[in-house]
Amino acid sequence: MSDLQHITVLGSTGSIGKNTLDVVARHPDRFRVFALTAATQVELMAEQCARFAPRFAVMSTEEPARRLRERLKATGVATEVLHGAQALCEVSEAPEVDAVMAAIVGAAGLPPSLAAARAGKKLLLANKEALVVGGELFMQAVQVGGATLLPIDSEHSAIFQSLPDDPASWSRRVQKIVLTASGGPFRTRDVATLSHVTPQEACAHPNWVMGRKISVDSATMMNKALEVIEARYLFGLPPERIEVVIHPQSVIHSMVQYTDTSVVAQLGTPDMRVPIAYGLSWPERMASGAASLDFATLSALTFESADAVRFPGLQLAWQALKAAPGTTAVLNAANEVAVEAFLDGRLRFDQIYAVNHATLDACQPSKPDSLDDLLAIDAHARSVASAKVASLSP
Repeated sequence: MSDLQHITVLGSTGSIGKNTLDVVARHPDRFRVFALTAATQVELMAEQCARFAPRFAVMSTEEPARRLRERLKATGVATEVLHGAQALCEVSEAPEVDAVMAAIVGAAGLPPSLAAARAGKKLLLANKEALVVGGELFMQAVQVGGATLLPIDSEHSAIFQSLPDDPASWSRRVQKIVLTASGGPFRTRDVATLSHVTPQEACAHPNWVMGRKISVDSATMMNKALEVIEARYLFGLPPERIEVVIHPQSVIHSMVQYTDTSVVAQLGTPDMRVPIAYGLSWPERMASGAASLDFATLSALTFESADAVRFPGLQLAWQALKAAPGTTAVLNAANEVAVEAFLDGRLRFDQIYAVNHATLDACQPSKPDSLDDLLAIDAHARSVASAKVASLSP
């Protein structure tokens, strides 16, 4: 691939965004940064603008945008600073843009991801909530817009790399998808002590360096529940043909079992630059900067089933997928509220599941036919979840 690609990175100051820019910097002959976006991290955004000289930088609100504008002016960086949800969509659908890295955490990443899909971009999807919340509507936008959708989550990238090239054959040739999970930091911890888990402990993942929200999701296995939902929409297989297995070493990133029982797996070091480089260079491959896998030094690769007592939230994925359309958006909203409350000290770690389960039981969404419908479901679920959090004592 010799043509220069112009890229928008949504969420450039987060873990995925920083890794994306690391990969881009290794291939200056192949990529130019068109726009970078962030919520409030002005200092880091200013550094990124100085290094990559994007045409636009987008912040969440006017105050951080004003501070960034002043900082860039003082240092002579010519990047134009915008703010707000509409600006996120504009830099995602701009005609100059070839590829969009969608790495905004949570439901806030859905509108710009939808905008990129409708505009027919090469969409590198690291924001699993876009599919968990958007579901069929999001996939319809991809199809109608003619976008190329490439999963960046290590698990879904592994599945994509292990599937046949012909998507029409997947349902016929594939018996099941197997998502691997590390088990997080509490895989062997006494279940009776999980009520005492601190945010610092929950964010200390044994294999991956991630943001706080996704780290907590890994500790509860809610990240895997969301990934089951994402896999359902990405690959079109029914929920009963999606499994989860715990693989503590995080070397096998996921697997596909075919109808003849053969298993194809993708292996690699636990470094997000690998799936990012694959997505950026697809259908080719290029250097990612990650260390090579050294089989001679690998410890034994082990697998175990997910403990439903330790990880009760995992089963909510199949429950939500079997319920009315829009229920997966309810689950995502509830989990975002619960995790935020835990990180703020307003909820115990073991109460995250209680909030998610209660919110699912309380919400009966109507079938969403538009982005506004999805946002309404999201807002109602957040209100219900917030009330549940308030009723619980941390």
